[in-house]
Amino acid sequence: MKKLISLTFSMIAFLAVPSLAEEAKAKVSPTPTVQKTEQGVTFSLQQLLPDQVNAFYLGRGFTSEQIKPYAESCVYTAILRNDNAEERIHFVRSGWNVKTNDASQTIKTNAEWLTEFTQQQTTPAALLAFDLAQIPEEQEYEPKGDWNQGMLSVGLPAGSVFAITIIWDIAGKPYQLTLNEVNCVK
Repeated sequence: MKKLISLTFSMIAFLAVPSLAEEAKAKVSPTPTVQKTEQGVTFSLQQLLPDQVNAFYLGRGFTSEQIKPYAESCVYTAILRNDNAEERIHFVRSGWNVKTNDASQTIKTNAEWLTEFTQQQTTPAALLAFDLAQIPEEQEYEPKGDWNQGMLSVGLPAGSVFAITIIWDIAGKPYQLTLNEVNCVK
């Protein structure tokens, strides 16, 4: 009888684990992923909440004052993939922009953020950690699944709803993709 009770409790615990894992995942990533594919290229964004960004960078040597402007600027994990474009794609982030009802703006570059952090006497190790965690400023991806990901600040306050347009080229021919109605939650 003891074995039967023990086995019953084990089965209940085993069956409860997947639902606990899903619940934990929902708490860690409470924001939806926004994704779109065009011309064989897939771009996706998932917002990182300010507390997540702060925790990440405080653990890498930033002070809370140094990282605050970045953490509060609607930061996302951005993923760009060349799933099946006809050839290698090339992108330069300086051509990407965000649009709100009020205006259109380019996205602050990693170099601009690093300049600001340097002026605040941020340590070299923290600067390197920041640089490595960002989506690159320029890169090429081969067809059939070459990809990269990194953090991307769109430079808007929490509560903003915006469209983001990314641009890439294939052998000099330009293409673009726009994610509409991206919500930066508070």
